[in-house]
Amino acid sequence: MSIILGIETSTKICSVAISDGDKLLAIKEEGGAYSHSEKLTSFIQEVLVEAKLKLADITAVAVSKGPGSYTGLRIGVSVAKGLCYALDKPLIAVDTLQSMALGMSKVNPSDMYCPMIDARRMEVYTALYDANNNIVEPVSAKIIEEGSFADYLRDHKIVFFGDGADKCQDVLTNHSNVSFSTKGLPSAAYINEIALVKLSKQEVEDVAYFEPYYLKDFVGTKAKKLL
Repeated sequence: MSIILGIETSTKICSVAISDGDKLLAIKEEGGAYSHSEKLTSFIQEVLVEAKLKLADITAVAVSKGPGSYTGLRIGVSVAKGLCYALDKPLIAVDTLQSMALGMSKVNPSDMYCPMIDARRMEVYTALYDANNNIVEPVSAKIIEEGSFADYLRDHKIVFFGDGADKCQDVLTNHSNVSFSTKGLPSAAYINEIALVKLSKQEVEDVAYFEPYYLKDFVGTKAKKLL
């Protein structure tokens, strides 16, 4: 058995899944607001109860490594690392955008997939994947313009999706190979699917030194001086 507990907190969606090999045993996810610190541990308990398992039964913990929300990633990775320390289990890190592309490929056949996570203003975290979930264009923070992805769009149909895709729709719609989808949002189910392959190859992280892939430095707001 390869029982994987997966955690996805890179966006407003808080998602936890537990799987045995390629079989999804239980999943709990909810979106709408950043409340991972309140929901995550209870979601973990709920999927364990539904799967009739204990924490000690887990083979490995998988976590979405980013890019995405600084706070969301920090919470998810902290909980994942804490579980790995306590249980002496391996930690598997999965690229958030790759897992989104995998999920979209299951519901929307296309040549390529372009997941987008909102990075505020007109910027998005994005990458490009082919139909086999292989990376075509690496992860980056982009400001989407009319000519973005033009070289790929000449000969390939591309699905754009994720919580950052809406603000790019007006810019990219003037091409027959462009389509947008509201599906393919981050989910721990696809984190686990990729993690199973990584576990078979022993592609695990050093729990002590692993950090999320924030892509950009966190910028906080300055406190105002009180009069």
